[in-house]
Amino acid sequence: MTTTSLHKITNTPKSPVKRTDKQIWLSVSESAKMAGVDGKTIRRAIKNKKLRYKVSGNRYAIRLFSLIEFSHENAKLRNKFYTQGLGQYVEKFKKNIITK
Repeated sequence: MTTTSLHKITNTPKSPVKRTDKQIWLSVSESAKMAGVDGKTIRRAIKNKKLRYKVSGNRYAIRLFSLIEFSHENAKLRNKFYTQGLGQYVEKFKKNIITK
């Protein structure tokens, strides 16, 4: 996407925002902390092909977006995500964004 086409979409003069397709990759332990689950749960999800991952060296790297999708797969995982994982900060984040 060029700057001109971005300008047409956003209707702002020479918007400095550029579209990037960079993905965030997390380790197994980081993913477990973010989802509010145990590392075994993440490894089991990798084994069952429920998470998108790549192998870097001898380590798994899990896509953040894939982790969030997995965390919303069923009620138990969703509850853990919102009570023990990254989701517990969502409301606080929303309040900070709205007040600014």
